[in-house]
Amino acid sequence: MILLDTDVMVDVLRGNEPAREWLESAQEIGVPGLVAMELIQGCQNTREQKQLEKALSEYQLYWPSEEDCNRAFANFSSHHLSDNIGLLDALIAETAIGVNAELATFNVKHYRVLRGLKSVQPYER
Repeated sequence: MILLDTDVMVDVLRGNEPAREWLESAQEIGVPGLVAMELIQGCQNTREQKQLEKALSEYQLYWPSEEDCNRAFANFSSHHLSDNIGLLDALIAETAIGVNAELATFNVKHYRVLRGLKSVQPYER
């Protein structure tokens, strides 16, 4: 299974050709619920939000478990000052780890310190 990070979802939603082609060939794709919430946060108006919600309805959302949250807390606490890991990045990564999924992302730098995360850059940018 592959979960899509926010940057990849933005490309998909904008109709980026390489993202679209990759997505068509991929199997078992999901979206962390926190990524969906980040995308909604970026909406400027109700029309944009409704369009986004419709697009997101095509994907299974995955939410962090209590265990995932505990690991995210430990990693965030250990790495936010030294490696500048973000709160949501820690939770998104641990959600992927918790469901044994790869995380499709171009933000490799954000995630490099998290052990156990399998990330993939899904297409050429």
